[in-house]
Amino acid sequence: MNKKSNPNLSAETQQWLTARGYDIADLNRSGENGDTALMKATREGIFTIVEELIKAGADIHARNNDGNNALWFACFGNHYDLIDFLLAHKINIDNQNDNGATVAMYAASSGKAEVLRLLLQYHPNLNLKNLDDYRAIDFASTIEVLRILKNAAK
Repeated sequence: MNKKSNPNLSAETQQWLTARGYDIADLNRSGENGDTALMKATREGIFTIVEELIKAGADIHARNNDGNNALWFACFGNHYDLIDFLLAHKINIDNQNDNGATVAMYAASSGKAEVLRLLLQYHPNLNLKNLDDYRAIDFASTIEVLRILKNAAK
């Protein structure tokens, strides 16, 4: 790991990266499970670090060993501000992981109605199918999620 400083990053972000074993000179080098620093910061819900990493050139389209991008972690953590931020920076909302699952499928299967409502504002492709030939609506785990997806399909 490179312990030198990175002029594009604040001392706080450099310290955060170093503490988690990331290389401050290579923002796209992956760590555990192929997660990049951007994915880790998104999972932890640290908006300022996510913002700084993207501005410093972190690859917003990177995928981990499971094929998930940073948006998956924002949805997992119910980090609505990060979901908005990543989508505003053109992260792939229709990224399909190694099982073919999208964040819309994940939100539907997890009963995350608010996450799903937010995702729908960015027009995900609800007709995508996972490896088992299921769409997001097939994963609806609550009546509320089912209603949201039925209304979106109209």
